[in-house]
Amino acid sequence: MNQTAGNTIASNKQYDLIVIGSGPAGQKSAVQAAKLGKRVTLIERDRYLGGACVHRGTIPSKTLRENALRITHMRANAELSNFSLTDNLEMSVLIDRLDEVLKAHDMFMEKQIRRNHIDRFHGRASFIDKHHIEIVKPRGTPDILRAEQYTIATGSYPRTPSNIPIDHEHIYDSDSILSMLYLPKSLTVLGGGVIASEYASIFQALDVKVTMVDKYPLPLGFLDKDLTANFVHAFEHMGGHWIGETQVKKVFWDGHQVITECANGEVIQSEKLLCAAGRIANVKDLKLENINLTLNEQGLISVDDYLQTDVPGIFAAGDVIGPPALASTSMEQGRRVSCNAYNVKTGAMGQMIPIGIYGIPELSSVGLSECAARKEYGDIIVGKAIFEEIARGQISGIQDGMLKIVCDGKGEKILGVMIVGEGATELVHIGQMALLSHSSVDIFVESIFNFPTLAEAYRVAALSVIGQRKRHNKHY
Repeated sequence: MNQTAGNTIASNKQYDLIVIGSGPAGQKSAVQAAKLGKRVTLIERDRYLGGACVHRGTIPSKTLRENALRITHMRANAELSNFSLTDNLEMSVLIDRLDEVLKAHDMFMEKQIRRNHIDRFHGRASFIDKHHIEIVKPRGTPDILRAEQYTIATGSYPRTPSNIPIDHEHIYDSDSILSMLYLPKSLTVLGGGVIASEYASIFQALDVKVTMVDKYPLPLGFLDKDLTANFVHAFEHMGGHWIGETQVKKVFWDGHQVITECANGEVIQSEKLLCAAGRIANVKDLKLENINLTLNEQGLISVDDYLQTDVPGIFAAGDVIGPPALASTSMEQGRRVSCNAYNVKTGAMGQMIPIGIYGIPELSSVGLSECAARKEYGDIIVGKAIFEEIARGQISGIQDGMLKIVCDGKGEKILGVMIVGEGATELVHIGQMALLSHSSVDIFVESIFNFPTLAEAYRVAALSVIGQRKRHNKHY
């Protein structure tokens, strides 16, 4: 650490804001501050911008999912295509466009950073004090930078239980699962969260024999039960096996296959295993103790309503602060950090944040689930539309699809929208806009939807609600 007389730290450069991490939260924080006329630098330890979201998570998994969907459609139309997967299929074939997608995304981000005159450093950052950081670069001497404000947006990394020996060859975590050379014949997935559910359903769609094991009764327990029930039905209809309320005792590679021993005595054998036991804040190299910042009980950084930590001038956004840990919310949190740091007024952080889960089928929701609505409002009215009863659902062969609208007891105020089925993550935004504009459920009946579209499901579900309300059911 370089110091001058009087223990003053000599810094190479001074900035208004230093952003640590170039994922969705960090990128948006840096760009927003630059647009406010601030001197900004962005620090990323990886060679490329984007963080785990771009290179190990969201984009790679969704690229694999697209090919899994294509294969599913070809199987469904076997009479037209006579399709089958080859043995020992290389994973690189299934994510064939990944390099192209990543390069395009990286180029876009690079241009955006340069266009907004944001400095960029490649290296590992650690705090010296609340105004200075040291950057250890791959080559050359370390840099010391100074700033009045900081955004910590370093993301997360997989949580590894002590009884799961991750070797990245037979037993993988969510960051390494796509490094497999070949598509396995069988896969055990430990966990029932978003990452576990997405990968389990994607690999099952690729005709891998998948077994999901979790300690909870159903996967995705935070979602509406109708959605999770449909997801499990679709997963098992494809050939997958769900084992709930089961603790894993031991996992090991016996030289031929991965053995999973459960506490109830059940033994599961598979070619590969994915451990998706959650993620924890990626702050181990930041030396947070130098600024007296400690993690909470969940291993995350706590922030206030302005996304500021316990240390004035130090903000945090994205996965490091925990749920909902979505790329979409991380982007908005990053933007708001810079607005809050420089006293730019913003509206309240939207409570109507849509959740999108890219399994097969997709699941998405916004607002209150049926269970949460009953707890808060007591009497409610629920309307449902089954995709198989919608013309576009039949045309597209969408099974296990459903749209559900939850309203208050009068059957007027929309409380939540839940969707399962292909296209759910796009369709949910219609419900989101209705919630944000405080529209009555009648808007879905009074509006005209293109025919045939899945969006018609809103009209069908709304008519179900209206048919149940006593005072107005004669109007339709």
